[in-house]
Parts: sequence; C-alpha cells; structure tokens
Amino acid sequence: MAIKKDTLDQLLSGRDPKEVFSKDGLFDELKKALAERVLIAELDDHLDGEAAAGKYNHRNGYSKKTVLTETSRIDIKVPRDREGSFDPKLIARYQRRFPGFDEKIVSMYARGMTVREIQGHLIELYGLEVSPDLISTVTDAVLETVSEWQNRPLEATYPLVFFDALRVKIRDEGLVRNKAVYVALGVMADGTKDILGLWIETSEGAKFWLRVMNELKNRGVEDILIAVVDGLKGFPEAITAVFPQTVVQTCIVHLIRNSMDFASWKDRKAVAAELKKVYRAKDADAGKEALEAFDASPWGRKYHSIAQAWRRNWEQVIPFFAFPEAVRRIIYTTNAIESLNAKLRRAVRTRGHFPTDEAAMKLLYLVLRQVAGEWKMPPREWCEAKNQFAIMFEGRFAKA
Repeated sequence: MAIKKDTLDQLLSGRDPKEVFSKDGLFDELKKALAERVLIAELDDHLDGEAAAGKYNHRNGYSKKTVLTETSRIDIKVPRDREGSFDPKLIARYQRRFPGFDEKIVSMYARGMTVREIQGHLIELYGLEVSPDLISTVTDAVLETVSEWQNRPLEATYPLVFFDALRVKIRDEGLVRNKAVYVALGVMADGTKDILGLWIETSEGAKFWLRVMNELKNRGVEDILIAVVDGLKGFPEAITAVFPQTVVQTCIVHLIRNSMDFASWKDRKAVAAELKKVYRAKDADAGKEALEAFDASPWGRKYHSIAQAWRRNWEQVIPFFAFPEAVRRIIYTTNAIESLNAKLRRAVRTRGHFPTDEAAMKLLYLVLRQVAGEWKMPPREWCEAKNQFAIMFEGRFAKA
C-alpha cells in the first residue's frame, strides 16, 4: 500500500533531508513508532484471548528495552500485562536484535568476513558497536541448522553425483593440520542440483567412504547412476559395496586441470586443444589412440607427465566413452562443481585457518547455502541428457 504524499510531507516538514536515514533520524523514529504500535496491537490481541478464556488479565504499564537495528540502537517501550504471560512475536522477550539483523551478520560471515571484520564493518557503516561475543553467538546458532541439514532426507535416486575435496587448515590439539573437506553435489532427475552433504576428515580411504555411502543410504538414497570423482582413495570399492550398479567415472574436468598444471601458462591453450581430441573421441579405443598420438606429438614430448597422468587413471576414464555426447557434456562441463569449489576456496583463503572443525563446517555450510540459492535452472544440455539416461538406465532412471 502506497503512503500518501500528504503524510510524507508532514513527516519531512522541517527536517534536513540528509538526516532522514542517519542515526536517530526519521527512519529510526519510524521504526520505533511502528514497533511500539505493533507491540500494543499484539498485547490487545493477547488480552482479548485471555478474556475469552475467562482469565482476568489487563495492562500493567511499559518496560524499556534497547534493540539493535541495522543502523543504530533504538529505545522502545514494550507493553506489559499483569500476569506476565504476554510474549511479543515481533521482538521476543529476550531478543535484543531487530528482525533482519542476524541475517545481515550471517550474510557477512558467509562472504568470508571474520568476526573482527564484521565488528569493524558495523561500526564504520552504521556507527553500531557490536561485541565479538554477540557476533559469535549469532553465527554459532547456524551449527544447529548445519546438523539438521546434514541429516535431512534425500531423494531415492540421483542420476549424477559429483564427489570432490579441498584442503582446509584447522587447529587440532594445538597444531594446525591440513584436513580434507569432501562435498557431494547431486543432480536430480529434473536437472536441478542439490548439495547432499559435507564431511571433514584428516585422511580418506575405503572405511571413510563406506561410512559416507551408508550415511547417504540411511538418508534415503537407493541408487546413484553415475558417480564422478577425482581419484579419491578407496572410493570405487566403497560405493560399489553400497550401490553395486553405480558407474564410477573419473572427473574429466579435474584430469584436464591437473594436466594443465604440468604445462607453462603460454602453452596451456594449445595443450588443452590437443587433449580435447582424447576425451571427445568416439570410443575408448579411439581415445587411447588419441592419447598415444598426443604423447608422440611435440606437446607430449615436452610435457610427458600429462600422458602418464591420463594412463594412470585410464580405467576410470573408459566408462566415459560409453556415454552419448549429451551425457558426456554434462560430465565434463561441470561448471556447477567448479564454481562451487572456487567460492569455497576463496572463503578458506580469507580465513587462513580455523580454530575447530565446527568453525570450518559453519562457514563452508553458509557458503554452500549462498551458492545453492543462486541455482535456478538446469544446464541446457540436460533435456537431451535426460532422454539418454532414460534409455541407458531404463527402469532405474524412471525411479528418479
């Protein structure tokens, strides 16, 4: 509903326009007035309900309360009732922050800002002093949400699941250790993406991956058609023990990226063009011939380690050639997992290291939540790939 012009003229009369949105300006006065009006209306409704229930209760004056808003502190009058049974919904009994304030802090934290940086940001922009303990309390409240998210039910079938890892420095028993953070990104039957889970471990192996696979199964996953991984130790044995029909495929994007690490910057474009002949070959035999041709070429002789890296992973590359072109593009055009990893690494680099596993999990979850909120549409290749999945996996894809 639009505010009438006469009302605005009356509010702005005699005021300096520059001070309207400043601390203690008109904007804060309106917040205070509206908050108090809503609280009075809430109490009226509460007393009406008490009277209808045959209870004798009435007003009992006001109590003062200082509330933190996004721009300043405001002092409001909270109406009281005689019996003390009134608990406001707008600003709860023990709440000290105006609705929306916590979300601002969490948003800044998710963007990689430290507690001290958030504190300085609030002082600089809003002139608002907030203690580091309060900011920590707000962000720590996310941990309960993380636990619920990590244990939520999942879909029965996922056509594609990408498993990836990144290294994070975490303080453990007085020492800063490198720990691996594993992320599972699932693609559902309609092409939309979902982050299935997040795990922190000091080392990987068949036992760890068996625990992860059983966790996914206990949360409702019955089948994974294709699992795309990057040389994770013990993974093939673990996933086939729980999901025996799953095709394990080496991530072509990671293999290409690892190959580029061997090449100098000025040669990477040309080397990448030559490697395209390998993973775009019509079948495994043609791919092997293209790899041998690359190894014998000037680029292969200059960067012999690239061909060796592909040969070491060739058994997990072979399944890729059995897929039609549409499915191949979905597997090697993994913009989602690459974008996800880039944002996670950016947040990790900003922090340097984390004091605990929980602190790392908290930040990474918030980054993942922020990224997932930006996912709107399935990839353009999905429509064609979906039809191919339906033919290749028959009844299994129909359950997705």
